[in-house]
Amino acid sequence: MKWSWQLPKWPNYIYDINRLEGFERQFLTASGAFSGVFRCLDAQEQEQLEVQLLSEEAVNTSAIEGEYLNRGSLQSSIRREMGLAGDKPHSTPAEQGIAEMMLDAYRGFGHTLSHKALHNWHKMLTKGRKDLEFVGQYREHSEPMLIVSGGRHAPTVHFEAPPSNELKTKMSDFITWFNDSAPKGAHPMPALLRAGIAHLYFETIHPFEDGNGRIGRAIGVKALSQSLGQSTLIALSYIIENNKKDYYKALQTTNCSLEIDQWLEYFAQTVLKAQAHTQTHIEFLIKKAKFFDSIKQDINERQRKVLLRIFREGVDGFEGGLSAENYISISKASRATATRDLQHLVKIQALSKTGERRYTRYFLNLG
Repeated sequence: MKWSWQLPKWPNYIYDINRLEGFERQFLTASGAFSGVFRCLDAQEQEQLEVQLLSEEAVNTSAIEGEYLNRGSLQSSIRREMGLAGDKPHSTPAEQGIAEMMLDAYRGFGHTLSHKALHNWHKMLTKGRKDLEFVGQYREHSEPMLIVSGGRHAPTVHFEAPPSNELKTKMSDFITWFNDSAPKGAHPMPALLRAGIAHLYFETIHPFEDGNGRIGRAIGVKALSQSLGQSTLIALSYIIENNKKDYYKALQTTNCSLEIDQWLEYFAQTVLKAQAHTQTHIEFLIKKAKFFDSIKQDINERQRKVLLRIFREGVDGFEGGLSAENYISISKASRATATRDLQHLVKIQALSKTGERRYTRYFLNLG
């Protein structure tokens, strides 16, 4: 059995471009609609959306690889990287590093890809890691890079990446292809086609000791942004993390073949779902503005602080709802004051209430 990169014509992938035409149209239409609504937000709302989506993507792209980070710490790290005021919780090196990488990829989407840029991303991504031999450079191990599952004594090998001594050539070819296929490159490609191939091509080479999935997804989003000519807040990793099995299954169809229609269709559908999720964040911000406008005369500063904290959790809010203990912790109010505050918020229909006694939970009432 030969892996895809061992086939004579790799990386000349085989695909039917016509199968993506409808997806490409939907992508451009949805992108235009998002851009129009985004411009209607004020500067503060735009910043809030950027922080929410970039932190959510950082959490999810890490979770795909089995690394679970704190969203609150990530939001604060991203705000600091953006030069915005905010609280300063103690972020871990991993949270600081992924925040730096996500923002660099977001702001620098238009820059040409280079070995240096990828090495810098890897340095950011692996900040604080002591277990890696090669940080900020391609792997140089003599042993093969294997993607495996199963027990230690009977592992299943899903894929073997190219050996280290071939990486410099293969990565140079990849970077040349990526830059040539850009909108202003020598051989421009449609947005979804280019992004789908870019992610797959990079993952096949698997050049780093660790972090290839996170960097590969960032490359895919970079390709989409370049095709649109602007940064895109697409929730790609959010959609992938919600059904990782489909993601890995789609990638595995290309392990030993150059035919990638199945992968490209999966990737295109995932991008469109990610766009729809991003749109829900826009709608959420608009509802937030209307929400506070309708109750601003009826709430005190404690209540406002707690409501803002709930909104910071994003579209999904607090998992399981807001409890009285949450309210006390955020507002620093006494239990009696918290009870009165919550009862008032229910009365003015800012919150809805479920359960009784210690099982009581509160949820935003956005209508």
